[in-house]
Amino acid sequence: MPERISYFELLQATNGYNKSNLLGTGSFGSVYRGTLDDGRAVAIKVFNLQVDGAFKSFDVECEVLRNLRHRNLTRVISSCSNPDFKALVLEFMPNGSLEKWLYSHNCFLDLMQRLDILIDVACALQYLHCEYATPVIHCDLKPSNVLLDQDMVAHLSDFGLTKLLGEKNSITYTETLATLGYLAPEYGLEGLVSAKCDIYSFGIMIMEVFTRTNPNSEMFGEKLSLKSWVANSIPDRLANVTDANLLKKSDKCIGEKLSCIASIMKVALGCTMESPKERSNIQDVLVAMKKIKLQYTSPLYSGA
Repeated sequence: MPERISYFELLQATNGYNKSNLLGTGSFGSVYRGTLDDGRAVAIKVFNLQVDGAFKSFDVECEVLRNLRHRNLTRVISSCSNPDFKALVLEFMPNGSLEKWLYSHNCFLDLMQRLDILIDVACALQYLHCEYATPVIHCDLKPSNVLLDQDMVAHLSDFGLTKLLGEKNSITYTETLATLGYLAPEYGLEGLVSAKCDIYSFGIMIMEVFTRTNPNSEMFGEKLSLKSWVANSIPDRLANVTDANLLKKSDKCIGEKLSCIASIMKVALGCTMESPKERSNIQDVLVAMKKIKLQYTSPLYSGA
């Protein structure tokens, strides 16, 4: 049974929800860093109940996170709920989000760290899609929803848009749209949600992690997208789209690095096929990514 934490304890833990403790803001509320009476650091997600869908989002997150247990999912410590206030108390992730590590100038992830983080996310997806009693579709995969603990292990977070598929359903319908740029075509156009929607978003995220380019970047217009930009670069122009931080000119193993990234991008393209039926499933994606890691793990690839 989760421990009970009162509204006043949370108020105290965050110093009255002081702005200096704000970790981030999402579609349904804000997340604050807090310190409980016993000294534990926690993340407190406070739902903005003025926003349409916030009550439902809170209920869904409580339902999902109460029952899910996996090393690559964010753990819920407690919840606090009254008619005017709803919050989740989550374990604190000291290294912040994958988005921060990709786009902050003072953060750097080497090639293997990026691959390890994506393997962690794929492990979380395999659990959600295949190993839980009812298939769980996250519906909002993106780097800001991947949090890193003190050992740089990735934890999938923010289950506010999650859909639980009934025993007989492999597809459901929703009117709630997730983040543009990561949406599978059938989700964006028709609101159809299945495990293959998460696979598509994961493929886009793989591309983003190795190009360090957001799918909603201004460089993409109607005719160009992150997916087509990457697809057009394979095999000969991959260096042009890869994050320059990964390919230093002084690097002795630039060819092997590009070969590794090409293998990873092929997995990403398999995840982002237009037709859901043609997309890879999460088990095959995880096997492929672990094989790439085994093939290319060497002292040469870590560091610069």
